[in-house]
Amino acid sequence: MDEVKEEPRTRNLSGLLRSIKRILCVALPVLCIFYTFEIYRFFGILLITEQYVGIFLALVLSLSFLIYPANKKGTRDKLPWYNIVLSCAGFFVGLYITIFSPRVMFIIGQLSSYKAALGGIAVLLILEAIRRITGWMLVLLILLFIFFARFSFLFPHPLYSEGIGWQRLLWSLYMSPGNLTGIALTVASVVVLAFIFFGQTMFSSGGGKTVINLSLALIGRYRGGSAKCAVIASSLFGTMSGSAVANVVTTGTFTIPLMKKTGYDPSFASAVEAVASTGGQIMPPVMGVAAFLMAELLGIPYVKVAIAAAVPALLYYLAVFIQVDLEAAKKGLLPVSSSELPSFKASLKEGWMLLLFPLSIIVYCLFILRLQPEVSAFYATAALFLISFLKKETRLGPRKILSILENTGNGILEIGVVCAGAGLIIGTIGQTGLGFTLAKMFAALGGYDRFLLLVLAAVASSILGMGLPVVACYAILAVVVAPGLIEFGYHPMAVHLFIFYYGVLSFLTPPVCMAIYAASALGGAPLIETARRALGLAIVAYIVPFLFVLDHSLLLMGPILGVIKGIAKVTIATLFLGVGIEGYLFRKLHWLSRILLIIGSFLLYVPGWASDIIGLSALVIVLSWEIWKRFSRTFDMRNN
Repeated sequence: MDEVKEEPRTRNLSGLLRSIKRILCVALPVLCIFYTFEIYRFFGILLITEQYVGIFLALVLSLSFLIYPANKKGTRDKLPWYNIVLSCAGFFVGLYITIFSPRVMFIIGQLSSYKAALGGIAVLLILEAIRRITGWMLVLLILLFIFFARFSFLFPHPLYSEGIGWQRLLWSLYMSPGNLTGIALTVASVVVLAFIFFGQTMFSSGGGKTVINLSLALIGRYRGGSAKCAVIASSLFGTMSGSAVANVVTTGTFTIPLMKKTGYDPSFASAVEAVASTGGQIMPPVMGVAAFLMAELLGIPYVKVAIAAAVPALLYYLAVFIQVDLEAAKKGLLPVSSSELPSFKASLKEGWMLLLFPLSIIVYCLFILRLQPEVSAFYATAALFLISFLKKETRLGPRKILSILENTGNGILEIGVVCAGAGLIIGTIGQTGLGFTLAKMFAALGGYDRFLLLVLAAVASSILGMGLPVVACYAILAVVVAPGLIEFGYHPMAVHLFIFYYGVLSFLTPPVCMAIYAASALGGAPLIETARRALGLAIVAYIVPFLFVLDHSLLLMGPILGVIKGIAKVTIATLFLGVGIEGYLFRKLHWLSRILLIIGSFLLYVPGWASDIIGLSALVIVLSWEIWKRFSRTFDMRNN
């Protein structure tokens, strides 16, 4: 049977159009550098944030219509005339923001049909760009919010309000500060773009290859080494890419075949890659795109978000490590062949500077100097650029630099249009007061029960995250769900991390589990079985958010002894939960032992001395029994 190749999503431009596309792509990171370091001041130019975001939006919309066809059947080799018109229109609506933003406070209240038409065109262009790049889900959601803002007088109490006229609604969504050009698009155009630039530079200089080689050299010789290598490499790639699916496709092409070759079945290998890639978005120091947005919404330095997220992320990967190790032991899988293992010394000598210096600079700038994330990313990129010249094979010459700039521009398009859509939703919520209304309804639906509210928030986050990029999901939940939870006394940081986690987990949660779709396709594995194994590997991620909302010690908050105790008992519970799920310790476990381990682990997760004592007792009983059986079996073998 012939292999079916997937049709490329983007258009293949040539000649003048390709040159225009490359110039626009390169312009995105270059303008970001000019804005971040205020280079424009040297030319006597004053540039406010909305003006820069307008330029960013102009380039993103223009590129979206040049690169992405209107549908899957659209031609990839020719550019229809209407796409040129849409591209020019997209550039114009963004440029209009740049030109008139300084005067917006004087003209925002002056309504006219012309302004309403201009706002309507901007909204329609954004919706069409989103549809082409991500599909209908986010488009329909935005339309639902706009419909409510205009026709809220048709809704029953407590959603009833007078509604907003079309002229005021469309013009305000387009030009009012805090809506389209608000926090979501600002973070995408500055912070996210800077880190995509850093990631592209890292990969082009050979840093990505170094990550995989060092991971293999370190742990490939041990049982489960191929899977553990996948976990390490995918977590590092994922924290920089910010996209679970893109990470699966990038690292999975190498890690999944390697895991299958060493004896892991296709469904387990695919599940490991999907879970490890998804976890990269919650792993400090960089995390994914939404973490930077979280810092802005909370009004705190990004460093505090990264510190708070550290322990939950480590617990996530601890559970995965335990299970891949026990799976290898249970099936007697061999490590990676020594002939396929790269030399640790050679890999370290070849690429240690490509990893150590840039990442150290990011950590130093973020955590010690407390610089802005985008400044830290650009400093690390500059260091990486200089280091690349130490060796001929890693050197970043003019062609590579242009390629990095172009790939950065390509890489920001999806996030850019999604954040523009998120800005429209945030704008409608702000104008209608819907956030406050939904918070009250959310509380009423939960019956004013704090724990039930968390369950409802988790369900809402998972459902909304299905089919939506994480940043869009989080941006919506942050203004719809988070206020209701905070109003009931939950810590704002814990609440925002809670909804962020469940938005990320939507990539693993059936039925719309995009990371699992991608991994199972790469591994040639059954989708249902891959999803089942992935849910087992990632089970801690579904539990931990409830824990850190109820017990802030996991976020490194509170008295030091409380923090140590909280982390210690959750770590023990995570270890034995992994043992219970895999059903193997020193030997294959009896079903009763597995049940006791799982119940004991869950009881340890529950706050309170009584549950701690009962849970720990169950774990000690099973562990004592298994140790006794192992020593008795060893003693019998020696006597015989």
